[in-house]
Formats: sequence, C-alpha cells, structure tokens
Amino acid sequence: MAALEETVAAPRGAAPPRRRRRRGSHDTLSRHGWRITPWLFLLVPVAFLVTFTYVPVFNMFGYSFTSWDGLDAKMPFVGLDNYVKLFTDPSLFRVFVVSLFYLVGSVVQLVLALYFATILSFKTRLRNLFKGIIFFPYLINGVAISLIFLFFFRPGGTLDSVLSIVGIQDTPQWLGNPDIANWSLAGTSVWRYLGLNFVLFLGAIQSVPSELYEAADLDGATSWHKFRYIIAPSIRQILVLTMILSVSGSLSAFEIPYIMTGGANGTMTFVIQTLNTAFNFRQVGLASAMAVVLLLIVLLVAWVQRTVFPEQKKEDRA
Repeated sequence: MAALEETVAAPRGAAPPRRRRRRGSHDTLSRHGWRITPWLFLLVPVAFLVTFTYVPVFNMFGYSFTSWDGLDAKMPFVGLDNYVKLFTDPSLFRVFVVSLFYLVGSVVQLVLALYFATILSFKTRLRNLFKGIIFFPYLINGVAISLIFLFFFRPGGTLDSVLSIVGIQDTPQWLGNPDIANWSLAGTSVWRYLGLNFVLFLGAIQSVPSELYEAADLDGATSWHKFRYIIAPSIRQILVLTMILSVSGSLSAFEIPYIMTGGANGTMTFVIQTLNTAFNFRQVGLASAMAVVLLLIVLLVAWVQRTVFPEQKKEDRA
C-alpha cells in the first residue's frame, strides 16, 4: 500500500525511479568476455593454419626418415639414408644450378622494379597508365602466362616474327636449346613478377615525407643524391623483404618451367625434380628429404640476409 500511495502521489510526467544496477558478477563476465573475444576471432584461422601448414610440415619431416612409396600402409624407417643419398648423388643436387638463372633474373627484376618505382613515384606524364601496364602481368594467372610465352617462343612465333622484321632470320630454339632455354624461362619470370616488386617499392617510396625532398632541393641535391641518401635508406626494410622473396622464389621455381618445358632440355628445377621423385618414381621418403633440404636452405638464406641487413632500430629512425 505504501508503494501504491507513493506512485499515485507522484506528479504526472515524472520519470520513474531508476533501479540500481547490480554490479559485480555482470561486470566481471563482461570484462572476461572482452578478453576472450579476440581469441575467438583467431580460432578459425589458426586452426586452418595448423591443419594445412604445420601438420603437413611435421608429417614431411617424419616421411623423410622412411622409404615410403606413397601407397603402402607400411613406412619402413631408414634413418638418414635419404639425406645421405641426396647429398652423395650429383644428379639430385645438380638441378640447383638451374636456380642460378632465376637468381640472375630476380636481380634484373629488382633493379627494373626499383627504377620504375622511383621514376613513377614523382610527377610524370601518364604515370598512372604506366603503373597499370607494369602491374598488369602480375594479375594474370601463371598458367595463362606460360601458354602465352609458349606461343611467343615457339619456332615461327611472335619473337621470331619480330626478329625477322629487323633482318634476323636464323633464330635459335628458344625453349629447345639447353643453352638458351633457362634464360628464356627466367625472362618470363621477370615479366611475370615485376609488377609485385614494383608495387612494393612504389608504396615504400611514396611513404617518404615530401619535406625531405624539398630540403634536398634547397641544398642542390641531384636525383642520384636523393635516391642514395633519402629513398634507399627509407625503403631498406622493403628491399630486404623483396630480396628474401626473390631468392626463395629462385630456389623454388616451379610453375613456369613445369608448364612450358616440363623440365626438359636442361630446365629441370629442384621442385620439379622433387615432384617427379615423389609421384613418378614413387619415392615419397626421398622427396620429403629433398623438400626439407629446400626449406632449410630458404630459411638459411633468409637468416643470412637478416644478419647482413639488420632491422633498423627505432632510435635510428628518430
């Protein structure tokens, strides 16, 4: 009755009395919920990463110590025999020589990408058009690029037709001659991946403050001085990243040589050799050992480059 009388006595339009919120358990649950939420978002991608990356890698290490053929349920343990065979058989390790062609091509690719990125990062006529032209090959599927260059390099194809216009009639077998085939494939890789490095360099150069260029102009700096003392130190980390990607890509070249030549005429790469060893010769254990060695080489190269070009400290940046 007392509560009813208070309600009746209250004036019209007055707000009802607020109820006191019960703090304690509710706030604690809310606080813990906010802490758990980020981990819930990470749960699915981490599960995919572990399932499709780390578990296969651990399995690959296990297979490398067996003589498994990929079909039999039994996996005979052979210890380090696969690694001994890999390092004592010259035919298995000779294919790394082919990677040198792609390594030279990657150096040319980095130089061209850095050159074009430096020019097109400043005011240039039709620079947006040239940016699209340079980056466009990277958007094309690798299989399509391989088929395009198969027609480009074939006898009587596009390249031979262009050379005949300028008077060169006796053209070599661009993909049939073992002395030229790897250079042709390396050139195809340069055209394929130039756009990726170009975009990385372009973004890094455009992030450099314009005040530095203005100060350099006041001091009478030339274009070479701007590149050497402003651009190069500012994009150092991107340079290291692209070098690591280029070296690892050179060692693991697969898509273009596999589609264009299948490893014939001296174009066999280490990855194609690994694939043939696993699926054509049914030596999954030996192929796993080859994959482990390639992984260790790539990690070693990355570690050496990170050691030679250490990460710039925050104090130095300031």
